Amino acid sequence: MADFAADPLDLYAKVEDLLGVKEAAPSLYAHYLLFLNTIDFETLLDVGCGSGDFLHQMQGALDIPKVKGIDLSPLMVSKTVEQGIVAECIDLCALEGKYDVITAVFDMLNYLDKDALKRFLICVREHLRDDGFFLCDINTLYGFENVAVGSFIADDDKRFLTVDSDFEEGEYIAEFTLFEKKGHCFKKSQEIIKQYYHTVDELVKYSGLELVVNDDVNLYGLDEPDKVFAVLKKLK
Repeated sequence: MADFAADPLDLYAKVEDLLGVKEAAPSLYAHYLLFLNTIDFETLLDVGCGSGDFLHQMQGALDIPKVKGIDLSPLMVSKTVEQGIVAECIDLCALEGKYDVITAVFDMLNYLDKDALKRFLICVREHLRDDGFFLCDINTLYGFENVAVGSFIADDDKRFLTVDSDFEEGEYIAEFTLFEKKGHCFKKSQEIIKQYYHTVDELVKYSGLELVVNDDVNLYGLDEPDKVFAVLKKLK
């Protein structure tokens, strides 16, 4: 019988390095870095910080006075802390304090359904200082239909992963099955992970922030952009 994690993203945290995310990330991070180079700021909060790679790279490039990551996965938070970055396992809406910049990187918003997205963006606005910026990326419809769907297999010496996924009516459903080597045996874990299609117009509508950047992103060299990079600003 398969084991099921308390949080499906805990399983994702175990296999993120098998999914090609780290290979594609630098091209996406470049959009964030180019924009951050154009503004003056002192504090940055990364929501859904994952393993901390994004914050580590931004801090190294920009020497930001104060950075912090938050994530709902304790495993991810521990990986961020291992990189020497302050991180906390907490929901954004429960966090105290305000920031000059808030980021949500690499599909973070796509893990939220419409109701959760509305709640999240209200909390983003509440945690931004006046004239602060919210930087994020979301998957395009083309990205879901032509990049994400299908079957995927990856393995290393200790893990064997299969992902079977489909996309219908704005909802992406992926079944992750992981076999982890434990001594001479393999432990099976299985989870369903969902993502949801959103538009930049919805981000503006739900947040009440002003759109200042709306750039297409093509991470995988296909015919059309698979992501959109957006920057929204909180006006005084």
